Amino acid sequence: MSKINKNKMLKLAELTFLDENYILSLQQYGLVLHDYPESEEAKVGVYLSDLGLENSKEAQAIFDYYYLIKDEEKDALKIIDNLINKLFITKESIEDILSKQINNNIDYEDGISYSDFKDLIKSRGSFKRAFEDIMFSTEVIIRNKEDFMGFILDLSDGGFKDMALSYLDNAPISFNDDQFIYSLYEKIEDIK
Repeated sequence: MSKINKNKMLKLAELTFLDENYILSLQQYGLVLHDYPESEEAKVGVYLSDLGLENSKEAQAIFDYYYLIKDEEKDALKIIDNLINKLFITKESIEDILSKQINNNIDYEDGISYSDFKDLIKSRGSFKRAFEDIMFSTEVIIRNKEDFMGFILDLSDGGFKDMALSYLDNAPISFNDDQFIYSLYEKIEDIK
């Protein structure tokens, strides 16, 4: 099987990238890498096409920068690779900070976390009394499957079986695990 024409395919991939068709440019750069695994331009093209799927502006800016330095800098690929890695690390750090801030602030909006709700149950003496106190004014914030399961079972045990079933009917939207949902239906049916 013959190899592709490296220069023609790189030029085609570059034009495709500049047209912001990142899936096709990723495939084209991938074809070059298949036949020419040491091609720096193809490696950069793959990185940037992948980045372009998430953030077109950043990918286009780094692409332009690469073409400015590729003939002048001996380590242009390393420079671009470091730039992309720093970009991903920075993005992950920002996402972590925002996620922590959102989780810290979630309790201050019109809701309480499930763990705080469990504390309220203890102080009020029963699930039913605590739930009736907050039912119309406060949302219970469910952060994971375990909280959801506990809340559904508490609802059912506390005399709110129809409400628990209603939550379960809408749960596939939140949880893609059908077995998890079915097991909760079975547990609720076992509660008298």
